[in-house]
Amino acid sequence: MRDSEGNMATRRGIYWFYNDFRLHDNPLLAKAARGVESLHCVYFSELKSQFERRFLPIEIKDDAKQHFARQSVGELNQSLRQLGQVLHKLEADGLSQALDTLNDLIKDYDITDLFIAHSASWYVDTIVEQLESQHQKLDIHRHNTHSLFSDNELPFDLDDLPQSFSKFRKLIEKQPIPLPSGTVTMLPPPINNRQGLPEAYGSFEGTLDIGESVRGGELAGLAHVRSYFETDAALCYKKTRNALDDWHSSTKFSLWLANGNVSAKAIVSQLHRFERHNGANDSTYWIVFELLWREYFHWYGRRHGTRLFAFSGIHNKAPLTSFYAQRFRQWVNGTTPYPIVNACMRQLKQTGYMSNRGRQLVASCLVHELSIDWRYGANYFQHTLIDYDVGSNWGNWQYLAGVGADPRGHRKFDLQKQTQMYDPDGVFIRKWEGEGLTMSVDAVDMVDWPLDTND
Repeated sequence: MRDSEGNMATRRGIYWFYNDFRLHDNPLLAKAARGVESLHCVYFSELKSQFERRFLPIEIKDDAKQHFARQSVGELNQSLRQLGQVLHKLEADGLSQALDTLNDLIKDYDITDLFIAHSASWYVDTIVEQLESQHQKLDIHRHNTHSLFSDNELPFDLDDLPQSFSKFRKLIEKQPIPLPSGTVTMLPPPINNRQGLPEAYGSFEGTLDIGESVRGGELAGLAHVRSYFETDAALCYKKTRNALDDWHSSTKFSLWLANGNVSAKAIVSQLHRFERHNGANDSTYWIVFELLWREYFHWYGRRHGTRLFAFSGIHNKAPLTSFYAQRFRQWVNGTTPYPIVNACMRQLKQTGYMSNRGRQLVASCLVHELSIDWRYGANYFQHTLIDYDVGSNWGNWQYLAGVGADPRGHRKFDLQKQTQMYDPDGVFIRKWEGEGLTMSVDAVDMVDWPLDTND
């Protein structure tokens, strides 16, 4: 690019970190390091839309999620400072303010290049599209930092994404998973190093107790992956993965994957190294199998856009559910007539985490037992789960509600049978105090008269 006098113009970039809070296996950040002479590193503390506010009608406690996120950002800030950079925190109350904030930065700093990773977030893509239309000379660079494959590595066009995971898996398993790229070790100087995050941001906070003490951040995530594969847990993963409350029963990789602290490719690379030394079996394969589920929902979100959040899902088939405020509060607070559901919901509220099996059970309960619009549950998960991932969360809720990628139409779990299978002695239910809380799903009738539950 040349200026009006024909001289080579200085290239100034903005790197917008979004679910890629790391230096390893981040080819987009490496491209920014090579492509601009100065760089402004930013992230938004939170992006909320009117849609989210509508489907979150209660006050929530998300301390664990915010704690983990603060640690993740703080560690990234420290890593950037070691490379002479600084991370800037941006505030925005909604799409319009986020767009205005970025527009101001582009104008104030004469930005020539914007770097923002691809994601399944329609919200982020909308902001990027509007920036592109408003700044004709702005070069926008995007890359798939959150997935195993890039668009051009898929064995089909995105418009032809299979409508079920099984069909997707049969196609994608034929593709070799690319190796992770290296770690970024050099960055251009900051455009403005004032008002960035303080050096100690997020570094003095303690660990979270989710069965074991964990911290957010790239170093903590990579250390967890290494420590997992230093044990033989991967060899029996398929047998233990459905446990409701045992730290060692599943990988827990999702905590750092969702926050972009660890890349999926890095995990697969470590797994293959483990298999070379310890052998491969159904359990080691199952780790890849579940990463492919995550991969599918990433492209599912990219493919369907706003339909990911539609009540009638991707097939335009509305379920027979509504919204009942009292039932929803019971579900959130873990005071339903279903002890296994109560225990899972109380675990989530306290720790910010719930097992995959637990998520299926509480989702089935909300939709099929309580007859509540699935979007309220999906939105509650979005704001409380440490490992919230837009594609996986909303895609899985559509799946359970019968409006998504499930060829069977819906998934209703027998909660009593599931309790006998996964908590036969009631240990999990007693630990999280899920018993004896209520015998009715309604405390008021349709006109808000109190119900006599003794009738």
